[in-house]
Amino acid sequence: MSEVATKTLPVQPRKKQKKLKPARKQVKPGDVVKTEAVQTGKEYNIWYNKWAGGDREDNYSNKVKSQTRCNIKRDAGLTRANTTGNKYTCLFFARGCCPYGWECEYRHTIPDPEDVLPDTSKDCFARDKFADYRDDMGGVGSFNRQNRTLYIGRIKECASAAETEEVIIRHFKEWGPIEKIRILQYRSVAFVTYTDEFAAQFAKEAMACQSLDNDEILNVRWATEDPNPESKQQEKRRLEEMGQEAIRERMDPRIVDAMRAVRALEEGVDPNDAEYEVEEMEDDEEDEREDGRQTKRRRMEIEDVQPQQQQPQALGILSADTIESLKYFAEIRQRTGATPVPVVKKALLPAAPKPAGLGLADYGSDDDDE
Repeated sequence: MSEVATKTLPVQPRKKQKKLKPARKQVKPGDVVKTEAVQTGKEYNIWYNKWAGGDREDNYSNKVKSQTRCNIKRDAGLTRANTTGNKYTCLFFARGCCPYGWECEYRHTIPDPEDVLPDTSKDCFARDKFADYRDDMGGVGSFNRQNRTLYIGRIKECASAAETEEVIIRHFKEWGPIEKIRILQYRSVAFVTYTDEFAAQFAKEAMACQSLDNDEILNVRWATEDPNPESKQQEKRRLEEMGQEAIRERMDPRIVDAMRAVRALEEGVDPNDAEYEVEEMEDDEEDEREDGRQTKRRRMEIEDVQPQQQQPQALGILSADTIESLKYFAEIRQRTGATPVPVVKKALLPAAPKPAGLGLADYGSDDDDE
């Protein structure tokens, strides 16, 4: 049995970025020679970036260790993108093999989560996202879900889980603040969750086919959605808080102060009181909890009622729905003064004469043709 070790790291404040110098050229043209995998198929699949009909993509025979690796402290710097206003990051910089340096048209820094990209359907490298993930959870990703968690496979574990955790944190914290890490001991698998999605996108490219302290070749891809209900609730609350914060930032502060003053006057307290702000936050949290309890209560009531609502059973030729419809038409005739229609009580009755006025006489049947 494999043991699962989950650790939530304390949120560290983002360090102030130092004044950058011009970015250096990570490699010289021609230094990196791309080695192609042996062709084992007949057709090249551009979606999976491999030859179709050959070996599986995750076989060691098709994985080659990356020849370069990005070093943020040494490689980060200013490029032409800082003057032209381009907010996208250089993909080759993340992989440690950009030969242009300060002449590059893309940024040579870790993406800033506070930056708003021009197109939300693209990742931080200006690559188009897709509606669905690939079957192997590789590639660019999906624009239908914000994914901040990476699947790290083929890890050569240390003697203890604590040592393995320390190695993973040391190698992955370089790309951004880590929210939590989860290790599947004895399975050589770990899940790393970053505080923002841009850091996860950068780390996925920076650590693909890299090694930790041992000579392994990491398999880095997107993680599937966590089935834990608590994790889903936390992610939902986080997205709601982000949305509320974005709305508050775009609202006029005077309107926010006026709304707070009106609410304070209704409650008869001083709007400038610090205790009132704390109570206001507690009230909002209590309202959210109450909404959750009401939703759960309604769901339980629906579940209690649903078993009682059974499908009407047929009584002979006529079903219960048909009988109820006839009762309804009979009540209408009584109100309009028309001749009432006898209520059908038994399943098999002799054919009744067609009533005049509103009724079923306008509808034909097979008997009318005879």
